Amino acid sequence: MHFLQELGIKDKNYGASTGIEWNTTSDQGELNIISPADGKHIASVWLASKEDYENIVLKAYAAFKEWRMVPAPKRGEVVRQIGNALREHKKALGTLVSYEMGKSLQEGLGEVQEMIDICDFAVGQSRQLYGATIHSEREHHRLYDQYHPLGVVGIISAFNFPVAVWSWNAMIGAVCGDTNIWKPSSKTPLTAIAVQNILKVVIESNNLPEGLFSLIVGRGSDVGEGMLNDRRLPLISITGSTRVGRHGAEVISRRFGRAILELGGNNAIIITPSANLKLALPGVVFSAVGTAGQRCTTTRRLILHESIYNKVKEMLINAYKTVRIGNPMDESNHMGPLIDKGAVKDYLNAIKALKEQGGTVLTGGEVLEGKGFESGCYVTPVVAEAQNNFPIVQEETFAPILYLIKYSGDVENAIAINNDVMQGLSSAIFTDNLQESEMFLAHCGSDCGIANVNIGTSGAEIGGAFGGEKETGGGRESGSDAWKGYMRRQTNTINYGKGLPLAQGIKFDI
Repeated sequence: MHFLQELGIKDKNYGASTGIEWNTTSDQGELNIISPADGKHIASVWLASKEDYENIVLKAYAAFKEWRMVPAPKRGEVVRQIGNALREHKKALGTLVSYEMGKSLQEGLGEVQEMIDICDFAVGQSRQLYGATIHSEREHHRLYDQYHPLGVVGIISAFNFPVAVWSWNAMIGAVCGDTNIWKPSSKTPLTAIAVQNILKVVIESNNLPEGLFSLIVGRGSDVGEGMLNDRRLPLISITGSTRVGRHGAEVISRRFGRAILELGGNNAIIITPSANLKLALPGVVFSAVGTAGQRCTTTRRLILHESIYNKVKEMLINAYKTVRIGNPMDESNHMGPLIDKGAVKDYLNAIKALKEQGGTVLTGGEVLEGKGFESGCYVTPVVAEAQNNFPIVQEETFAPILYLIKYSGDVENAIAINNDVMQGLSSAIFTDNLQESEMFLAHCGSDCGIANVNIGTSGAEIGGAFGGEKETGGGRESGSDAWKGYMRRQTNTINYGKGLPLAQGIKFDI
């Protein structure tokens, strides 16, 4: 395939890079990457060893000592060039994202565009790493805070956004003066290798230090645990399930490291009687079936007022019948496959649990077979009736399953249902009532890190800080002031007077 050749993907690929040199380890096992789109073998990756990891950490730490002294705007210039390199390879990389992960080609290209956008954002951020000057309580003193580069940042990314989430961390961290080590999902390592190949050109053309952007594909028990326990990595960003994040946070906290956690979501959309349904329905369908329900911001619960419940239910069932399911490389299709057969099993188990707990499937729930569906990873999106307290509704199933939940009375009752799960990532309300929208956004409203009005739960912009509360982990990445998480904060006091006033009025006669 021509896009693999353009991106430097070979039949067999090494699993670790310092940004310039690749390792040559081939005795630690091999990942065979199968496309969920057509079930065909794409390429394989040799897993890296513990020795490879140690080499990468040493190179990354040495690079940090050099990179941290480069003026931030010059770091931004490097990131600008990375953005331009991604522009040159957008079509090829977006195609690989789609083919390896299974999301639609439009979404694959959009994910690479998101990488480009965060590069542009980071370039501007490189000139805005602001501290603050504070009025001192002591005469002839100046008090201020400032931010310094933190160190080597570990990035553990998930399969569903195989390149974009890395860029949120890596590009912001780079302009902050950090180096990074990337451990991608073992389900989508080829896109990470392709990105590393693109970066190499920029690194070499600017004579940048080896270890500025590093990659390692290895076992979680070896490489992953090594990263979590490594004191040389002061910050690790983890995107994944709540279970994975909980373990990572516990290990990192024991060594007093920092963790940025982007974990599970159990996102809801509220539709009130005043909502514009022509606006709401497309937002619900896209948020529920986009990426085949494999976004952390996917809508999993639809909270409907009893007065419009039946009407919206019928509209949704009809809308789901128009969703075109098929090869994600065909831009006429709306929904592609799940990532693998394990995800299909989780989908089927969730449907079984729903029925056992008293829920009803209204449409969908099948695994598709036959021509075009040979991979066994294609399913039909589900609309089901359920109660919010069902155990399966309280979980995050990474699949296109939408639970309809009825509420009565005022919007406060809907907000209470929205908040009555352990996850707190994204939320939305469709209403033309100003009081309802403001209530949803108020202190007593949605308890999620993202709260939207008259748009769905997915499709967050890079300019805002991305992340959530409760079991979503509390992390923030991408825009706003998320850059502060990649730096160490320092408070400075300068005495430019001739005396030395001490705190609390204490005096020493010396």
